Amino acid sequence: MKLITAIIKPFKLDEIREALSELGVNGITVTEVKGFGRQKGHTELYRGAEYVVDFLPKIRLEVATSDDQLDKIIEAIATKAHTGNIGDGKIFVTELLQAFRIRTDETGDAAL
Repeated sequence: MKLITAIIKPFKLDEIREALSELGVNGITVTEVKGFGRQKGHTELYRGAEYVVDFLPKIRLEVATSDDQLDKIIEAIATKAHTGNIGDGKIFVTELLQAFRIRTDETGDAAL
């Protein structure tokens, strides 16, 4: 099992959610976060004053999946999140040692 963590632009969330639903992904966790990568934020002009925005709004998307679905899910997220501009985001994959569904006591892939 794997845990996919994707950091994406907020306006891409609906497209990605629909693509994952078409793949049969049962559940995702979404968190509104702020951060910066290589772009180190940007400057904006507000009422004539320039100020630096260090942390940009992003969405953190987490999907627990079986190994056989991994490549399809990564491809779907990457395709839908891509704009070609700086700040499109990143996808991280980590090993998921155990999953446990509290309600039914299912473990492993069955708990996903």
